[in-house]
Amino acid sequence: MNERSFVLLNLYFLQPILIFWGLTRAPLDEKFISTPLIYFLIIFITLIIGYFYSRKAFRDNQDKSIFMASSLVGNTGNLGIPLGIALFGIQSVPYTSILNIANIFFIYIFSVYFFAGDKFKFIDALKEIFKIPAIWFTVLALGFNYNNFELNPAFDKVFTMGAYTAIVMQLIIFGVFMSKVKVKTANWRLSLNISLFKHIVLPLVGLFVILYFDVEAFLGAIIFLELIVPLAVNNVNIASLYNCKPIDVTFSILISSLIFIVFIYGYILIINKYFGL
Repeated sequence: MNERSFVLLNLYFLQPILIFWGLTRAPLDEKFISTPLIYFLIIFITLIIGYFYSRKAFRDNQDKSIFMASSLVGNTGNLGIPLGIALFGIQSVPYTSILNIANIFFIYIFSVYFFAGDKFKFIDALKEIFKIPAIWFTVLALGFNYNNFELNPAFDKVFTMGAYTAIVMQLIIFGVFMSKVKVKTANWRLSLNISLFKHIVLPLVGLFVILYFDVEAFLGAIIFLELIVPLAVNNVNIASLYNCKPIDVTFSILISSLIFIVFIYGYILIINKYFGL
């Protein structure tokens, strides 16, 4: 087996299990609707800025695709949810979970389009989106949750095991690609530009929108937290699937994670100043 085999196993089998499991942990509530709407507004404003920036910053079409696909996608699940618990307590879980759902939709619709767009025509790239099983499992899980269905305890245990396996497999995939990164020949220009948008432009846009709409301090702090987490490892899956420089994507995630560690204290100061938490 090579790394692509692991990617296919994770993307087409384990990730759908993880998504279904995650979206059926807690009942959906109408009061959570505004939270992902604000999150999406911030993402799309920054996406528009990023589109015009990428046309000036990159000549290579694949670099443009990677920049547009990955620079706004954070690790809202594996890192965002536990970090929310650490900073705001267990009461943050419903909100960090709903924001993770919003991030999943962005990844498997817009990120897939950008990663696949360089390989296909517009219509063909859109068709590729619907070949990703995560889209269908997301819809299925939301319908399942909305109708208040419950999994049999035996099935729930199976889904739980599959979800944790997906997380471990994702880290293995990231490690495989990270082992191929060569610092001297790495795409520093792409990685630093992605981190510029992920860790400076996106948080600034997010802070402006949150304050402009006078979002409740607790919700505003959680939204801001989910915007500042480093790049999602899931980007490597899709980049590998469409042969869109997965090693460069891996290096960008590594740089983003290091920058996040450097910036985290400053982010916490911003949260304390503007949200009083």
